Amino acid sequence: MNAAGGFSRRGWLLFGAMALLWGVPYLFISIAVESFSPPAIVAGRTLIAALLLLPFALRSGALRAAWRHWPWVLAFGLVEMAGPFLLLGHAEMTLPSGMTGLLVATVPLFAALIALGGGDRGVLRPARSIGLLVGFAGVAIVVAGPGLFGGEVNLWAAGEVLLVAVLYAIAPFIVARKLADVPSLGTITLSLLMIGVLYLPIGILTPHEVPTLPSVAALLALAVICTAVAFLAFFALIREVGPVRAPLFTYVNPVVAIVLGALVLAEPLTPGLLLGFPLIIAGCWFAATGGRLRPRASAVPPAPSP
Repeated sequence: MNAAGGFSRRGWLLFGAMALLWGVPYLFISIAVESFSPPAIVAGRTLIAALLLLPFALRSGALRAAWRHWPWVLAFGLVEMAGPFLLLGHAEMTLPSGMTGLLVATVPLFAALIALGGGDRGVLRPARSIGLLVGFAGVAIVVAGPGLFGGEVNLWAAGEVLLVAVLYAIAPFIVARKLADVPSLGTITLSLLMIGVLYLPIGILTPHEVPTLPSVAALLALAVICTAVAFLAFFALIREVGPVRAPLFTYVNPVVAIVLGALVLAEPLTPGLLLGFPLIIAGCWFAATGGRLRPRASAVPPAPSP
C-alpha cells in the first residue's frame, strides 16, 4: 500500500489475479462435472490443494496452531468448502457457469442480513437498505428472467447456488469469532485436508463417467490454480492492501464468470442475466459498503472461495 493509502503496483497485480482466480472456477466446475461426480470433484480439489499447501503450513507452524482449534476449523471447512463445493458442482450440471458466478456474488447481501441479525444496525442505513432491495430484485430478475423472456431455468439449482452464498456469508463469522488468532494458512490447509478425507470415499463410490482430458485438466486447475494458488495470492493481497479492501475484487468475479461462460462454453447472455447483473453488483456494493470507496473495517466480509 502506498503512502497515500491507494493500491501499490503489486497490490493492483494481486487484485487482478484474484479477480481472475476466483472468477474462473465456475468455468472449470462446469467442465469437470461432465465426467466427475460432484463429490469426486470436492475430494480431488481439496486433497490436491491441501497437499500443495501442507509444506508451507508445516514450515510456518500454522498447521500446529490450527490443530489446537480443530473443531472450529472443521466447522469452517464444512461451511466454506464441504457444502458450497458440492452444491456448486451439482448446480452446474444444469445451470450456466456465468449465472452461477453472478448468484454467488450475492454473498454481501446475505452477510448484511446476518450482521443485522447479530445486532449491527448499520445495515439499516438508507444506502445499505436500498442496496439490499436492489440486489435481491436483481436476483429475482436473473432467476425469473428466462421464464419471462423465453427459456427455462432450473429453480432448484438456482436455490442451491443461493444457499452457497448464504454459507459463504456465514463462514467469515466463524473465522472472526472463533479462529481470529489462528494463522489463516493453517485454517485453510487443515480444513481442506479434513474435507478432502471426508469426501474421498464418497467420491470413489459415487458413479461418474470415464474421465475425459478436459475434465481432468479442469479438476487439476480447480485444485492448483483456484484453490492452492488462489489462497496464497489472497493472503498476499491482504498483507499488501489490508483486510478491508482486499475482498473488493469479488465485485469483478461475476464479470469474469459471465464472459468466460459466453466465450468458452457459448452460454447465452439472456435478457434476464443482462438486466439483473448490474442490479446485483450495485446492490451488493451498497449493501456491503454503503457506497463508500473505502468501506469501514466491518463493512466488507472476507471473500468467498468458489
